[in-house]
Amino acid sequence: GRPRGDDRVVVVVGGATVLDEDRVDLQRAWTETSFHMQALRDDATCAREAFDALLDRDDPGLTVRLTFDPGEELPANRGPVGDRHPRVAILREQGVNGHVEMAAAFERAGFQAVDVHMSDILAGHDDLSSYRGLVACGGFSYGDVLGAGGGWAKGILFHDEVRAVFAAFFARPDTFSLGVCNGCQMLAHLAPLIPGADHWPRFVRNRSEQFEARQSLVEILDSPSILLAGMAGSRIPVAVAHGEGRALFADGDLAAARAAGLVAARFVDGRGRVAATYPANPNGSPEGVTALCSRDGRVTIMMPHPERVFRTVCNSWHPDDWGEDGPWIRMFRNARRWSG
Repeated sequence: GRPRGDDRVVVVVGGATVLDEDRVDLQRAWTETSFHMQALRDDATCAREAFDALLDRDDPGLTVRLTFDPGEELPANRGPVGDRHPRVAILREQGVNGHVEMAAAFERAGFQAVDVHMSDILAGHDDLSSYRGLVACGGFSYGDVLGAGGGWAKGILFHDEVRAVFAAFFARPDTFSLGVCNGCQMLAHLAPLIPGADHWPRFVRNRSEQFEARQSLVEILDSPSILLAGMAGSRIPVAVAHGEGRALFADGDLAAARAAGLVAARFVDGRGRVAATYPANPNGSPEGVTALCSRDGRVTIMMPHPERVFRTVCNSWHPDDWGEDGPWIRMFRNARRWSG
């Protein structure tokens, strides 16, 4: 067998052509049963969009464009992790499972990552005063159902002492925060405590009505986010894994967030266009919005999981010329450089 350049599947036996079919026709025939099942089980419009996407013969798939060198180590990233390295709180709650890779990414960038459970703060054992960074991790907090990140946030907002701990941390000008997946959802609910987080959305059930786990393409936009500094204009594949990732903005907030430069990343298709249809836009967020930041850039929230793919080997697909470091390591190195 050998590849062809005309997008046809041809089988020749003994000099006679026994099959000569268009690749798209065969793929749609193979997929049609799954499409009908998906249309009955999930959102029917999303099922149709995914099925019709097969008609795009020239779809380039995941296309990478980087505006920086992933292998570049920033000066502050060098040296062993020790007492002089800034501490970052890797915050988790019941059900969170993304804390280990998050800690690994920050350790690799030169932080001292500290495992902090919400119970530590609720019990008064930790008040976040010794940390430069706070990271709310993702991965099925409260079973990833019924506004899981919202439930996490309510444990903070409705507890006076804990609310004061988080408000004090966000108010310190020498701190940064990151929320990923359920942590993104959680920090979005804490927007009243975060300076400059006006116009942020809530994150609700995916348009597909299903948990989405796939490799998607995002474009980094120009924003004040300290974590995404120097990355604007890049298109980078990233892992997504969420059931409630659709950004829901109050009236006028999307336009206001866009005008203020608070939209930090969005889903795009292989041609770099804003992803409006499923599955290039896996959750149905308007204008593909999937990351935002505060006005001073110290707080960034995002639905995808950069911590799961900061090493090249962790990506389900990557260009052949990538080295040990995947592009997302730059986020964590940016945090280290900003922390001094």
